[in-house]
Amino acid sequence: MSITVTENAARQIQKQLQKRGTGVGLRLGVKASGCSGYAYVLDYADQAEADDVVFDQHDVKVLVKQADLDKLAGIQLDYAREGFNEAFKFSNPNVKATCGCGESFSV
Repeated sequence: MSITVTENAARQIQKQLQKRGTGVGLRLGVKASGCSGYAYVLDYADQAEADDVVFDQHDVKVLVKQADLDKLAGIQLDYAREGFNEAFKFSNPNVKATCGCGESFSV
């Protein structure tokens, strides 16, 4: 199982960790949400937990709880600008459907 981080995403993670002044990496997870079932959750991790799987790419760490791996295996995390908006983008091969507003997905 793997998580891929693009160079753009890695630069943004490094930038935010430097701005925070602390942290070991980005925590990527899912939570029950929306009309399709799940939504992505991003947070900065101050330490790795016992049930974390750590992916290290482009000098950044992405931490994923073991329980979330089945929904996130193979995902590519990118960071992109679209017009005036900048955000992390998810390309998840496990997604079977998304809701109309793009808030949630099902696997």
